[in-house]
Amino acid sequence: MALPDLGNAALLLALVLAAYSLIGSAFGAAKGKRGLVISARNAAFGAAALITVASGSLLISFLTRDFSLKYVAEVSSRNMTWDTTVTSFWGGQVGSLLFWTLSLSLFSSAVLWSNRSRYQGLMPLVNTVLMVIHCFFLFLLVFVSSPFERLAIAPPDGRGLNPLLWDAGMFIHPPLLLIGYMSFSIPFAFAMSALISGRLGNEWLYAVRRWAILSWAIQGAGLLAGAWWAYHVLGWGGYWGWDPVENAALMPWLVATAFIHSIMVQERRKMLKVWNLVLVITAFALSIFGTFVVRSGLLSSVHSFAESTIGPYFFGFLGLILIGSLGVFFYRMPQLKGESAYESVASREVGFLFNNLLFIGIAVCTFWGTVFPLISEMVRGVKISVGPPFYQQANGPLILAMTALMGVGPLLAWRRTSLKSLKMNFLRPLVVSIVSIAALALLFKGQIAASVAYGTCVFVTAVILMEFYRGARARRRVGDSLLSALPNLVFKNQRRYGGYIVHLAIVFMGLAIIGSSFFQKETIATLSPGQSLTIGRYSLIYQGMSQSVSPGVETIFAVANLTEGNNILARVTPERRFHQNWEQQPTTGVVIVTTVPWLDDVYLLLTGWDDAENATFRAIVNPMVSLLWAGGALFLFGTAIVLWPEMAPRRAVVPALSREAVASEV
Repeated sequence: MALPDLGNAALLLALVLAAYSLIGSAFGAAKGKRGLVISARNAAFGAAALITVASGSLLISFLTRDFSLKYVAEVSSRNMTWDTTVTSFWGGQVGSLLFWTLSLSLFSSAVLWSNRSRYQGLMPLVNTVLMVIHCFFLFLLVFVSSPFERLAIAPPDGRGLNPLLWDAGMFIHPPLLLIGYMSFSIPFAFAMSALISGRLGNEWLYAVRRWAILSWAIQGAGLLAGAWWAYHVLGWGGYWGWDPVENAALMPWLVATAFIHSIMVQERRKMLKVWNLVLVITAFALSIFGTFVVRSGLLSSVHSFAESTIGPYFFGFLGLILIGSLGVFFYRMPQLKGESAYESVASREVGFLFNNLLFIGIAVCTFWGTVFPLISEMVRGVKISVGPPFYQQANGPLILAMTALMGVGPLLAWRRTSLKSLKMNFLRPLVVSIVSIAALALLFKGQIAASVAYGTCVFVTAVILMEFYRGARARRRVGDSLLSALPNLVFKNQRRYGGYIVHLAIVFMGLAIIGSSFFQKETIATLSPGQSLTIGRYSLIYQGMSQSVSPGVETIFAVANLTEGNNILARVTPERRFHQNWEQQPTTGVVIVTTVPWLDDVYLLLTGWDDAENATFRAIVNPMVSLLWAGGALFLFGTAIVLWPEMAPRRAVVPALSREAVASEV
């Protein structure tokens, strides 16, 4: 059997097994038939194995240059190296759908296997919901948009991958985002299982918490990788442009962020039950919406695929998801009353509530800006685009308030915070913040907005450091040494202090965003050999043009020296690349030089040239952008701590690390 036939057969059989698993798990749960539930679970494992076989068949077809397959011919060519050819698997619409489905099947199998002897009241219906999603994607791959569709006549070569995707980032960014979108299926399946079964206590939260954090972390890593890619590859000088597809990836992450914060309120105070279920449903619906936006072609984006017939199927599936999930939700609404009430505005649970409202506010503003071009076209017949200024004005104040709340939240107690505690906890961070705002306003010559934003970051940092200091002092009181106090503090209360590390990572990113937004410099100049341009403290001395040719690619580049004063920082060669079959879409070879100690990124592009070797350069200085990537690394580190298996029972450390125990140390 030829590989394409094997792949097609594997997907069809996977669809059959997924359908059986769906029906068997639902019927087994309803009738209490344990054997049928186990059989349905095994069918899910079988479907995952078959989807893996299909994915392997497609990958081998790419590596063997089987251009008889339409998809292989569309997104690969003989000029591409083997590693770039591998990324072609998910470089087009059909392959990304198969990768989405493969990831879903593997995650589902991991969930079903790891919980095979736990949460017996939930798992059969979790499997049912996951198989509904499986069946939808497998139906598309088998009957609507097959990755194994053949051409009548196989061409000698393919067109090749879009040149913008010829980058090592293709191994990281698209897979992370696709897995991130997919992984929101897991919390959704647990939430729907709880609603359908009526098991509406905290059991489903305990079952889903780590999976929700993992989904959130993967999507966050995908967003960071996308920002890095945009900055280093696309060549427009920034890392986030509020593009519709960027927004579509951001929105479920924002809602998931709200959810992983409000989980703590339900666990501790048995509140926000309705809210948490709404957040999970919304996050999953937004993940399907994001997949729909990329594949429908309705919104213009450098990230989206061409308009295709697959978009309406996603729109219909999204409608079914919303109708079905909200129908069950409203049916169970009378059973979802909270068991506690808010006792004071100055309490941690109210802080979490405001935190949630801010995240949802940012998501709503982003959603409105994303869909507004469609609404304007429907109402007025003209598609009015929404640019970055709208998002900056709408979301900027909300993001600043959210950042400030990251500092306020840890200083609040559950139920009620006394006035004495408020004064003791807030005074020092607040004074440090106010002093820093005043000093920065003088330094930046009246840049009040930037000074306030930086001062807010200082406030949050002071609070986090104070929390670590208090905790370490408390650890030393119970016998830890100076060197072991801080590691023991973190790894014996990972959820709390890992979260603080994530908050510190957000501060790092905030510093980068503030610096590059308020203090960016840019200039464009056309130079002859020997001439120079100056931007800030840096100069670019142009020396001449050159070119190189490799299989399938012609590269034109300028040679120049980047200097600071009398010091040569780097010899730079910004370039333009022309790829075979894509001559009308040249790509930009960006040069980025990060300076120390200023943490400036000098961002250089070659935008034009002539036969006389005159070259036009675009030079940008982006302050502190390197802190964005440092913050990203810290974000992953903090999340890993939160997810790492606990080293000791939580109850053993609560007395030593409670606020009451450590407050006296200050």
